[in-house]
Amino acid sequence: MPLAARMRPRSFEEFAGQSHLLGPGRALSNLLEGGHLPSLILWGPAGTGKTTLAYLLAGAVGADLMKLSAVSSGVSDARKIMDGARGGLFRTVLFVDEVHRWSKAQQDVLLPAVEAGTVTLIGATTENPYFSLVTPLLSRCLLLRLEPLAPDELRLLLRRALEDPERGLGKVRVTATDEAIEHLVEVAGGDARLALTGLEAAVLAAQAAAKDAVDRDRAADAVQKKAIVYDRQGDAHYDVISAFIKSIRGSDPDAALFWLARMLEAGEDARFIARRMIVHASEDVGLADPRALVIAVAAAQAVEHVGLPEARLNLAEAAIYLARAPKSNSVYAALGKAMQDAVSADPVPQHLRDSSYQGAKALGHGRGYRYPHDYPGHRVEQEYRPVRFQGNRYYEPSGQGEETAE
Repeated sequence: MPLAARMRPRSFEEFAGQSHLLGPGRALSNLLEGGHLPSLILWGPAGTGKTTLAYLLAGAVGADLMKLSAVSSGVSDARKIMDGARGGLFRTVLFVDEVHRWSKAQQDVLLPAVEAGTVTLIGATTENPYFSLVTPLLSRCLLLRLEPLAPDELRLLLRRALEDPERGLGKVRVTATDEAIEHLVEVAGGDARLALTGLEAAVLAAQAAAKDAVDRDRAADAVQKKAIVYDRQGDAHYDVISAFIKSIRGSDPDAALFWLARMLEAGEDARFIARRMIVHASEDVGLADPRALVIAVAAAQAVEHVGLPEARLNLAEAAIYLARAPKSNSVYAALGKAMQDAVSADPVPQHLRDSSYQGAKALGHGRGYRYPHDYPGHRVEQEYRPVRFQGNRYYEPSGQGEETAE
């Protein structure tokens, strides 16, 4: 068995991380102390202990755990377990790994058994359950968010695996330098499985080379770079673009470049990034710097004409410009106020109606309209809205950048 599987915690004392869920006074611990285990959805990144936690929870209440993987199983497999649970002597916990991979119809099959308490469902998912799971199933389960393991927690697991002679690498008699451990912790990014897999590969490579220690270079050869967790249709997609836009809005060009690089490295559609910057240019920069919209549109055109990887520079230039630009949301706010009034069914005032076609004047269209070019300064005061909205003010200059006057 792989090291990560051999080192799977056998008790809550061995379980690392998730102190916000487990520990003295925590809600989940309090439930277990009372012998209660509700149906759960465990949501978190890979390698954070979802499967391990499911086994420990089932064992804590003396239940039989039946595991299904949504990747390779379906409704018939779930029905067999639920039918068997009705006549069983012990409580049954149905653990469905990657539960988000089941269709909505497949998820619906679980509802009666969960509702009746025939089985206790524990679903594990790396995807946002608010997007990937049906609402009735979510409403019947307690949602628990698992976080990536902290560096100290990963160091503990790696040291434990090196020293454990029964399940770990203690019999191999190969040590690891602090620099090697730090490299594994850094590239793992909170993923215990990846950290342990990298350690095992590095130790086996050292053993094959007749070395008694894993240094940083050997650890780097074993695991050089963690693949970025980024689903272009899922949670990470929206979270990262949100962080990108908020960094620009906060006038932090370095943070904007960080999230831009994250998206580009993960293979995000460059056109999507450019479109979001075009929106931001009007929403958050606006008339404080009208050139921001020109720059954003130019970056989008560069993406179309040049393509990646060269267009990365155009996107970076636009991101830096937008982040450094003065900010104003007056356009966004003004449009929002106007739209609240515009949903009315009030007719267009007579003097503003189209009078270009035959018979329009006989209907009174255009009567009383003042042609601005006939007046000094080519401007004349008159009402351009229905009577009940006259005087309502939508646009308020922010005083930022070039938006100093109307």
